[in-house]
Amino acid sequence: MSHHVNDPFSKYGMLALIIVCVLALLSILYGTQREAFSSFLNNEAGKKIEVPVGPYYKVTRVVDGDTLVININGIDEKVRLIGINTPETVDTRKPVECFGKEASARMEDLADGKNVRLESDDTQNTRDIYGRLLNYVYLEDGQMLNRKMIADGYAYEYTYMTPYKYQKEFRDVQTLARVSARGLWAPESCNGKK
Repeated sequence: MSHHVNDPFSKYGMLALIIVCVLALLSILYGTQREAFSSFLNNEAGKKIEVPVGPYYKVTRVVDGDTLVININGIDEKVRLIGINTPETVDTRKPVECFGKEASARMEDLADGKNVRLESDDTQNTRDIYGRLLNYVYLEDGQMLNRKMIADGYAYEYTYMTPYKYQKEFRDVQTLARVSARGLWAPESCNGKK
């Protein structure tokens, strides 16, 4: 006559081992996926876009993260970047929003004193209601500032009434920035909230 001893550890131990293995596998997969997203986003942030043919103009001042002053043929023009919005820093009617100072500082690092090319968009007006020119702005190395600010997590994608030429691309890049918790999407900064 053989006696079977019910070993509670054999049943629960095996279950615990399976749970630990599944959690470890999920952790590895999540880390790999996050790494892949981060790698893709880094490549996307620096992606070169076909630069429009045209003259270069000097950025004379950065107003904030989405507005520049550019000298165009001897006239300083305010240029509002199409498709992006950054947290407010200069609107006296509103408090400074989370990550606004960082967005302005980032734009200064990228654009202040630089030569840029402008691209207009037939789907948008030439100027906004404040008289600012509406453009996509390209650095000399071919990077589009509008796109880079979103990709790096310093700006939100923004559609003003009518969809614009790069809307889908900007929204895709914003999703990657959010998933990678970059800039204003990071839990330690704004977690995506203004």
